[in-house]
Amino acid sequence: MEWEGWFTIGVVVVVLAALMGNMAPTVFVMFAAIGLIMTVQAITGTDGLPSPDQAVAGFGNSGLVTVGLLFVVVAGLVYTGSVNRLLTPLLGRPKSARGAQLRILPLATGMSAFLNNTPVVAMFIPVISDLCKRTGIPASKLMLPLSYATIFGGTCTLIGTSTNLVVYGLMMRHGGVADMGIFELGWVGVPAAAAGLAYIFLFSNRLLPSRGAAVTLDDNPREYTVEVVVAPNGPMVGKTIEAAGLRHLPGLFLIEIERDGRVIPAVSSSEVLQSDDRLVFAGVVDSVSDLHQMPGIAPATNQVFKLKGPRDQRLLIEAVVSHKCPVVGKSIREGRFRHRYDAAVIAVGRGGQRLPGKIGDLVLHAGDTLLLESHGDFLRKFSNSQDFYLVSSREDTTPRRHHLAWVAIAILMGMVLLAATETLSMLNASLLAAGLMLAAGCCTGDEARRSIDWPVLLVIGAALGLGQAMTQSGAATSIAEYLISLAGGSPWLVLLMVFAVTSLFTELITNNAAAVLIFPIAIASAERLGVNATPFMASIMMAASASFSTPFGYQTNLMVYGPGGYQFADYVRFGIPLNFIVMVVVVALAPLVWHF
Repeated sequence: MEWEGWFTIGVVVVVLAALMGNMAPTVFVMFAAIGLIMTVQAITGTDGLPSPDQAVAGFGNSGLVTVGLLFVVVAGLVYTGSVNRLLTPLLGRPKSARGAQLRILPLATGMSAFLNNTPVVAMFIPVISDLCKRTGIPASKLMLPLSYATIFGGTCTLIGTSTNLVVYGLMMRHGGVADMGIFELGWVGVPAAAAGLAYIFLFSNRLLPSRGAAVTLDDNPREYTVEVVVAPNGPMVGKTIEAAGLRHLPGLFLIEIERDGRVIPAVSSSEVLQSDDRLVFAGVVDSVSDLHQMPGIAPATNQVFKLKGPRDQRLLIEAVVSHKCPVVGKSIREGRFRHRYDAAVIAVGRGGQRLPGKIGDLVLHAGDTLLLESHGDFLRKFSNSQDFYLVSSREDTTPRRHHLAWVAIAILMGMVLLAATETLSMLNASLLAAGLMLAAGCCTGDEARRSIDWPVLLVIGAALGLGQAMTQSGAATSIAEYLISLAGGSPWLVLLMVFAVTSLFTELITNNAAAVLIFPIAIASAERLGVNATPFMASIMMAASASFSTPFGYQTNLMVYGPGGYQFADYVRFGIPLNFIVMVVVVALAPLVWHF
């Protein structure tokens, strides 16, 4: 191996050490490595390292572009409330942890086969938290299995994770590797998912602790009084309180219903909702936000509909009324709050008190916390105003476009169908789907831009440049020859080593970076052995996603860390057996599906 190979290996070792030691953000580390390699190449003029054009060529990788487009497709599903509309009725009310797992995990696995894992987990976390509050099931029995289930689902299709798409893009660019259909990875992904889910069902009660969330909604000291109405001809009409999902909302209590001038206190779960029922709740801000995003629920105040601009361009804002506010001592209606501030008050909080009467009739006091619906301009105009002690926005509180939910679902299904039948390439199908989401109004341009996880794309592009250096410098070939010698020339043992090293890397660094770094080694190994490279590619896809043993190996593992009340040891104890289960299934099946 020439000096370029040793230099590249040295850079990779430093990158791994920096990422494992959390010395700097991943994007910074990867770009610093690429910058160093390009600088040395420019100084020495060697052909053993990639030129600047070659080093950044990965940013044009079709897999990377497809990942970016799929973020937009998912945004269309999120902002129309499509997934939540399907999710809540399917979960029901299980009585035990195992019963809840049987409902949640197959559903999460199936969804993550077509959607990015991160938004799937984000959608499930509040639903599971609510379920645990209602049933007393420990959150720790459900949150980590949820993360693992979405990881399983992501390995069942080519679009299940960004890693699959990145490796597929590398395969197509390299050439000499058979094309892979959207469902072809499922030959190993589905058996691995089945084995993993079986392990969870059998051993989670024994290996996972019984803990609740580290922080619950009840810890939030701000309690609001909020009114909503049942939208005429909406999906809530004719349902009981229980069936509509309004009885056991986390952190939210239904105080009364006002119907035709008559107040119904102590509302029964069997009470049937009617059009224009006015519902009065008391609860914390996050739950109030969730309530306003439910289909069939509308704000009780008509002031919301008098604001300028469409509702789907607004957000929820919290504002604490100061003693200098001109509306203090007046009711919200008398003070003409909406006209004065171009904002509608949808909830009022006052030291945890439950405030009687309609929102518009409430007389404001200094120190009252208001939950407002308004435009982002409110923050700019009144953040430093003497009328309010504090003004802050609530993230992701844009009202959902429920009327477009089925449009978004149809676009997703069309994308999957076009890619599955190979009518269009995955890149083409995702580009068409993203364009339709924007054209149909399922998400706006700003929402689409915000939904794209730019650091993920930048890390992938930089990692591709580092992988190019591994190939061009001869480092990948030398490492492959060493692995082959260790395995005695056995393709099965080399495949096992490739899987094991990828799995180890993905627990320590990002899954995309691990896949890109191992890709050239796997290709070189297959070429040296003279065997089909497709089993190696499938193994990299599977191993890079099989991150179960650490909370920081995969983003969804970290997302459930707090809500599940976990400790680091919980991941090690419960996750390591899963790593071995998936490895055995994949290494055994991949050469049988795609023959050496």
